[in-house]
Amino acid sequence: MGSRIFSVFGRKIADTSKCFRQSRKFCTSNATSDICDVSLSTPPPGFPTPAYAMSSKQRHETKVTTLPNGLRVASENTFGQFSTVGVVIDSGSRYEVNYPSGVSHFIEKLAFGATSNYESRDVILQELEKHGGICDCQGSKDTLIYAISAETAGLSKVLDVLSDVVLRPKISQEEIEESQRAIYFEHESLELMPNQDQLLFELSHAAAYRDNTLGLPKLTPLDKISQIDRGNLLTFMHNYHSPERMVLAGVGMEHDVLVEMAKEYFEQKTPTWTSEQNIINPNQGIDTTYAQYTGGLVKVSKDLSNVSPGPNPMPELAHAVIGLESCSHKDPDFVAFCVLNMLMGGGGSFSAGGPGKGMYTRLYLNVLNRYHWMYSAVAMNHAYNDSGVFTIQASAHPNQLKELIEVIVIELAHTKGHVAQSELGRAKKQLQSMLLMNLESRPVVFEDIGRQVLSQGKRENAEHYLDEIGKISEHDIQRVAERMLNSKPAIAAVGDLTNMPSYEDIEVGLASDNGKMPNKFFLFR
Repeated sequence: MGSRIFSVFGRKIADTSKCFRQSRKFCTSNATSDICDVSLSTPPPGFPTPAYAMSSKQRHETKVTTLPNGLRVASENTFGQFSTVGVVIDSGSRYEVNYPSGVSHFIEKLAFGATSNYESRDVILQELEKHGGICDCQGSKDTLIYAISAETAGLSKVLDVLSDVVLRPKISQEEIEESQRAIYFEHESLELMPNQDQLLFELSHAAAYRDNTLGLPKLTPLDKISQIDRGNLLTFMHNYHSPERMVLAGVGMEHDVLVEMAKEYFEQKTPTWTSEQNIINPNQGIDTTYAQYTGGLVKVSKDLSNVSPGPNPMPELAHAVIGLESCSHKDPDFVAFCVLNMLMGGGGSFSAGGPGKGMYTRLYLNVLNRYHWMYSAVAMNHAYNDSGVFTIQASAHPNQLKELIEVIVIELAHTKGHVAQSELGRAKKQLQSMLLMNLESRPVVFEDIGRQVLSQGKRENAEHYLDEIGKISEHDIQRVAERMLNSKPAIAAVGDLTNMPSYEDIEVGLASDNGKMPNKFFLFR
C-alpha cells in the first residue's frame, strides 16, 4: 500500500513538472507573449465578460412590509437550507424608570418558557430540535431580541413557537422563582470573576447618564430581585411589547411567505396581557424621555487580590473607564466616531498578532507597547437611538492607577490633533473589512436587519456604509474628537482605588491641549 501511494504521488509530481515546462514554453513564444504580460488584476483579453447569477443589490435586498396592526416584517433571502428568524423589540432597561430595576432582565431569563400552547421550556426545545433549531434571547439597554435558527422547511412551526414565546408566555410563580435563583447566581459569579467588564459597562453608563434611561442598570440590583412579580412583568410587556414597537426579521426565506405567516401567528392571535387586564397597572406607563448625558464619577472600591486563585493566578488589577459623549447611530457623525474607535483600537497586553489584531492602533503603539505595567487598554463606542458614549477602558496594578489615568487622558486629548494618512487609511480599511466579515454570518445579518428597521424603518446595505467610511477625512476625525472633548467626562473605576486621581484633575487634563493633569505634591498620602 505504501509503495502504491508513493507511486501515485510521484506520478502527480512528475505530471506537474511537465505542465510547468510546457506552460513556460507557451509563455515564451511570440504568439502568446501578450497574455503572459497581463496583470492578475486585469481581465484577460479575448475572453467574454462573466455573467453572474444575481447582482450585488439583488442579493442583499431587504424587503419591509408593515402589517395593519403596526408590526413590521423585514427579510432578506439567502441561499441554504437554514434560516434565522426572530423579533427585535424597542424595549430594555432604559425604559424601567417607573418599574423596579431589572424587569427586562427577568423577561430575558423567562424567555422560551411555558406558553399558552407549550407547557414547558423542554417541550419548546424538543419541538425546535425536530427542525435542527436553536434559540436565544438577549436583552440590552435599548432592545430585547428573541431569535431562532432552524431549517427553513420548518419555518411554520418555528413562527408558531416564536409568536407564543413573545406574545403568550405563562410566567408562572415557579418560573419567576427559577429566574430569581439564576440572577442571584449571576451576581455571585460576577463577584468571583477576575474580568470586571460587565460591571464596568454598567458603572460607566451610570456615570454618563445619571439616574436616567441608559444609565439605569441592566443587571437586576440585589435589593430588587424579590420585588419583581408577575404584575410588573406583564405590565411592562403590555406597554413595550406592542406590535408597533416590534420588527419580525428573517434571513433565508421568501419575504411573501414570512409576511403570510406573520399575519397568521402575530396578527390573528392575542397576547397574554390582553386577556389579563385586571393585572395590568395603569399607573406604570410608557417612558418617552430622551437620554440625558450628564457625566460624572462612579467608584466601587473592591478587593480583587484573591479573585483568581490557583497555580497561575491573574495579577491584582484596578480597572478604570473614561467616557465622553459621542452621538447616536442616527447622527451624521456616527461613522466618523466608528472610524475613530478603530483608529484608537487597543486590547490586552498579550496578543498573537497577525491580520486584524489591531497591533498598529494608537492604544497598542502609544500605550501597551510603551508601558509594560499596562494590562489592557481598549476603546469602545456605544451608540444608541438618541445618544452615545465613547470610552477607553484600561487595567493595571493598583499602584499604577494614577499613571494609568494620566496615559489614557493624554491619548483622549491627542485625538483632536494630527492624524497620519497611513493610520487613518488603515482604520478605515479595518472597519470596512470588519463590517463585511460580520455580515457573512446569518445571525448577524438578522440582527442588523432588525435593529435598522426598528430604528429607521429601512435597512441601508453594506455598500452604503462602505462608501460613508471611505469619505471620512482627517478633518472629520478632529471635528468629532473636539465635539466629544467638550463634554463632561463619565468616569468609572473598580478595585483598590487608593491612587485614583480626582475627577477635577481628570477634567483639567482632558480640557488641555496636551492632556497633562495638574502635578500635585503630597507630603503625606
